[in-house]
Amino acid sequence: MTTADRTTDPNDTRDRPGSDELASAIYRDGIVACQGAFSPEWADRMREDIEDAFEEARSRPDGAVGRGPNRYYVEIHPEQMRGFVDLVEHPWVRQVCTAVLGEEYEIVELGFDIPFAGAVNQPWHRDFPAPEETRRDGRLTSLALNLTAVDTEPDMGPFEIAVGTQFDDGSDFDHGMFPDRSGYSRFEERAVRKYPRRGDVSARSALTIHRGTQNYSQKARPVLVLGVDAPGAGNAAHHDMAVTENFWAQLPDRVRRHLKCPVVKHLTPITQKHTIEGLVMGEA
Repeated sequence: MTTADRTTDPNDTRDRPGSDELASAIYRDGIVACQGAFSPEWADRMREDIEDAFEEARSRPDGAVGRGPNRYYVEIHPEQMRGFVDLVEHPWVRQVCTAVLGEEYEIVELGFDIPFAGAVNQPWHRDFPAPEETRRDGRLTSLALNLTAVDTEPDMGPFEIAVGTQFDDGSDFDHGMFPDRSGYSRFEERAVRKYPRRGDVSARSALTIHRGTQNYSQKARPVLVLGVDAPGAGNAAHHDMAVTENFWAQLPDRVRRHLKCPVVKHLTPITQKHTIEGLVMGEA
């Protein structure tokens, strides 16, 4: 995995990989990361916002959806996260999105995943079926950026990714997302567990085969997710992100150019509609 030196200065580009190197890493491995993109204190504020949003989401029907036993996913609006502009304006984030998706990339999703104590291994999966552009042309049209809200320890159910599987055909996968268990040995051979720390950010193809693993600890492991598309990829249709008129007016012009969502007078709490039924029970 390609990484930059651990730094909390977003303008410090020393030893930071170039755009071609970042794109090559994602096309080769399916994932790339920047260590220390933000300070631990910044990540702690992000965790506070995640915890507040989770409590609100759990108070209403379909606000938080299961991704397996004791594991939940919640979508939020950008203004529910105090550091949203910091995130999308970070030079590395802009660089990797542009390198893989082009200058007109679109921010289409903001949410978080929380595996609590007792979360079990998920089945190996990708987040959605491979689009025609990927299967036919070998072109990636979306990225999922992840930021941990805690320092990940081995017993906390770390994220596991089968490196280099983003171009697996998937035509025989259940719902285009879940490979048959008879092929698990290949993913296990390629599997790498990730142990990010507060302030780190990663970008991966959502098509790279991955899973959350069993959380043996008594701690939650919340992770923020930022979904980004190439123009025309269409994943915004699965999400209901919006911003208020006041929030929109305060955004930098560059952020507005990439943020593809409705501008409304009042926010409506998001009802999650991108349910992944194959994850609900966890691995058998």
